[in-house]
Amino acid sequence: MTDHVRIGVLGAARIAPTAVIRPARSSTAAEVVAVAARSTDRAQAFADRHGIARVHGSYEALLADPAVDAVYNPLPNGLHGRWTLAALEAGKHVLCEKPFTANAAEAATVAAAAEASGLVVMEAFHYRYHPLAQRAAEIVRSGALGPLRHVEASVCFPLPVFSDIRYDYALAGGAMMDAGCYAVHMARLLGGEEPAVRSAHALLRAPAIDRAMRATLRFPSGHTGSVHASLWSATVFKLSMRAVGEDGVLTVLNPLGPQLAHRLSLRLKDRRSVETFGRRSTYAHQLDAFTDAVLHGKPFPTTADDAVRNMAVIDAVYRAAGLPVRRPSA
Repeated sequence: MTDHVRIGVLGAARIAPTAVIRPARSSTAAEVVAVAARSTDRAQAFADRHGIARVHGSYEALLADPAVDAVYNPLPNGLHGRWTLAALEAGKHVLCEKPFTANAAEAATVAAAAEASGLVVMEAFHYRYHPLAQRAAEIVRSGALGPLRHVEASVCFPLPVFSDIRYDYALAGGAMMDAGCYAVHMARLLGGEEPAVRSAHALLRAPAIDRAMRATLRFPSGHTGSVHASLWSATVFKLSMRAVGEDGVLTVLNPLGPQLAHRLSLRLKDRRSVETFGRRSTYAHQLDAFTDAVLHGKPFPTTADDAVRNMAVIDAVYRAAGLPVRRPSA
């Protein structure tokens, strides 16, 4: 290991420049050194566009590259587990895009492999590393709201391109997987416990594919929760999370992309306040956490074990909605 983390990107994914390539340019602890795609030509075009030095025509070749310390895995959902396991077998740390795997059983397999390897495996819930999310969690944990009554999270945005892989069951697609994994994670963050799913209702794009999903939750301490995810529904755009306690209400607008605009509002019995934070991107904060974990062993919240718990709630939502749990891609 050098004094910085040399990252290889699996796949020429659209999210890679935002999530890793651009943040790495302003980091002294990370460098994107290689990319692989299903064809060398595609990998080369991506590398030329983003100034990446090393090109591989297969994922296996990138994993075998001794100049790569860690892998960013933005492949389709149904391939996350397979290639994270392959990266661990090759001795690489992994930053894996959300959702971590196709389902909780696969997540548990990956978590066990991560534990055995001693390598860093981080699920890329980038919002969790921004000061906005950290402050929201701090307020709830402080008891300022009093005993919790209800938490809710909504991640809704329009994606009317129905040929997109996020609508493909064979690739473990669906609104609950793509947007809903964030909403579930936010509800768990504010709720402070692992919830049971009480009910769920889906709007369908295809027999097994949800274009929107609503679910109700109940936490062990008695407070309730709700999550709302949508790729195409009457709720065109909504990004928020909220916690209601006996003594106050916390509302966060745009926890997912606070670098664009955001607001944290706190309403207590005796006062009201609004907080905002810096515009540094969630992805830059996430990359800092990843390199700190790899280079210095610093702990981080979106671990493989946390991913198992998040996927368990997602699986339960699908079952409650009468839909099949997602499966790894063949």
